[in-house]
Amino acid sequence: MSAPSDQATVDAPPKRNGTTTSALLEKYAKQKERIKTKTGPPGGFDPTPLPDAPPGYTVKFTFYRAFHLPIADLHLHSSDPFIHATLLHAAPTRHKEDPVLTRRTRTLRRTTEPEWREEWIVANVPASGFALKCRLYDEDWPDHDDRLGNVTVRVPHVSEDWEGFGPEGKIFEVKKRSGSRRAYFVHGIRSVFCRNVPLTPRLQLGIEVLGKSDPPHAQVYTVGPTHWVKHYSPMIGWVTGVKVNKDADNDATSSIHSKKSRRTKKFDFQANEIQLAGPVPPKLYHRYVEFRPMIGRMFSSKGLRGRVLNAVLHKQHHRIYNFDSSTEYGNFEACSEEASLQFLKMVHFDEGGRIFTYVITLDGLMRFTETGKEFGIDLLSKHSMHSDVATYIACSGEFFIRRLAHPRKSHHRHHSHVSSGESSSTQPPTPPTHPPNENIGDGPPKSPPPPKPQLYQLIIDNDSGTYRPDKSVLPDLQKFLERNLPGMEIKAMHCDEEELKKMKKMQIEIKKKEGPAVRMVLNRSPSNSSFSSDDESRLGDLANLGDDDDKGGGMGLRSKKERAFDLVQEPQRWREVIGYPKKRKTGDLEKGKGLDGAGDEDEKVGGKVREEEEEGVKEGGDGKADGDVKGHGRKTKIDGDVKDLSDSKEQDEKREEKSGDTEGNGSGNGNGDAESSGVETKA
Repeated sequence: MSAPSDQATVDAPPKRNGTTTSALLEKYAKQKERIKTKTGPPGGFDPTPLPDAPPGYTVKFTFYRAFHLPIADLHLHSSDPFIHATLLHAAPTRHKEDPVLTRRTRTLRRTTEPEWREEWIVANVPASGFALKCRLYDEDWPDHDDRLGNVTVRVPHVSEDWEGFGPEGKIFEVKKRSGSRRAYFVHGIRSVFCRNVPLTPRLQLGIEVLGKSDPPHAQVYTVGPTHWVKHYSPMIGWVTGVKVNKDADNDATSSIHSKKSRRTKKFDFQANEIQLAGPVPPKLYHRYVEFRPMIGRMFSSKGLRGRVLNAVLHKQHHRIYNFDSSTEYGNFEACSEEASLQFLKMVHFDEGGRIFTYVITLDGLMRFTETGKEFGIDLLSKHSMHSDVATYIACSGEFFIRRLAHPRKSHHRHHSHVSSGESSSTQPPTPPTHPPNENIGDGPPKSPPPPKPQLYQLIIDNDSGTYRPDKSVLPDLQKFLERNLPGMEIKAMHCDEEELKKMKKMQIEIKKKEGPAVRMVLNRSPSNSSFSSDDESRLGDLANLGDDDDKGGGMGLRSKKERAFDLVQEPQRWREVIGYPKKRKTGDLEKGKGLDGAGDEDEKVGGKVREEEEEGVKEGGDGKADGDVKGHGRKTKIDGDVKDLSDSKEQDEKREEKSGDTEGNGSGNGNGDAESSGVETKA
């Protein structure tokens, strides 16, 4: 019965080039529509098991110091060096897109002889050896970091009998070929005049085998040291309305701090990284969801649009997780209450009803920021930005902290029941929490939070549209966090649970009461601003920027693109747009007349001189407008004609409603229009 249709398909005339192109476009459109309507698009939870692998070894890498680095910051006659290390190995992986292990040391300021002495312990390094590539950089935020060279160490075989590099490590010459030409040009001149400065820098490294690793052997992961990093950006904090305590280290203190000091806050957007002790449960393995073809090209960096979007997200990630002079570093004991307390400090305990977006990488690095829909900056809440556009991650979603009135008894035996599908009736009753209750003992908003992890509850979910973590992995996520953050009550919940939605609603309500107000700025971004993330002195100027823009002011803080648009729309404002001082003629002050401004002004309007005489109750202008008249009950003399300018309040209100070009704010638009309250001008 289907022969006629098949024959029709076979006998169809051959398509020419034009029709072939249209056929390809139709095929692409159908494929795109099919992916959109598909109930389960590619991605999400990946059940691929770990491959079989022989036992590996736990290896400790030590970054001791560097010698005779070139001067990258000419104005400081020094450098701000750090090491970015990458470990390459031949251990089998589940997919070729699995990320490699990396480690970044802290930045040492203003030195060409840095001494880090930092350790990096990695488990399940295969017996077939590895390659450790160390890239040296000069930190140069917000510009690109300058490359100072690299060192690659190849070890062909690893065993328990291998001696490594000894207790003091080994010194390697730094390859200059990949370094900054400018830095090495200056370094070469310096080495000519200074005999004790060699041309080739050196790096001291240590490698030691600690023994065989525990299974699973196919999973190469970071054992320690567990560390944390805080990245700050006052500019993004002002845009998003995020405020933190000026002395964040004393968040968890007793009543020795006064209430006044607790209210002292500053604008600062904080991005956090905390290295959890591995291994990450093998079940926590998720791929990005390809619900559109463009998403796949963006993650794989294919095609023009895909490469552009991939580069934009990488740049956004490095802008949020930037390293500069304000970045803070620290270590903590793994799987201890110290780790729980450090995590609580980074999230500011239960203050302000905060909700955080998080990503956990396959190596156990947890990144999170305080973001959400209420901030209005969509990119900051994208898990693809937090993951740095990684194809595979462990888990992602949102979390928040609640403070308990008292620790729940034996909560570690019970708090996995809800996420695993059992009835909540088997759990002991939950004590009152903040939020929503504000009177449950010592703590926010009335006093500093108590530094006891047993009094806090971590609610974490899988609310991520980018990776869509499966509900079945929540018990594994919960156990992983319970091991790394002991003492706290951990509760992993599915994003569709009604109880979770109610809790988030409570968090938002508490944020409105206790949290800082969100301030929105249109057409402003860190790249358009003229100051770096370390600048807080000019945030007050930007706070008044919105009002100035309504008046036509704020030109000094506009970007070049915005100035060009303003000039096209209103050519008469060319002086103001380019920042040139306005042309005006100031008259003599009349004493005893009760002037509110700096004095009377003789301003040129269309080539004629206008003289203003103020009598009675007057309102002085700010002298910023060209050709504006403003006042109450005053007379204006223009070209010999005098007209009384006093009107009733009713007429003022009607005139302000009808006039589209008139503003009663005392700052003009530079077109010679009259901006006034009760002002009538006749030239």
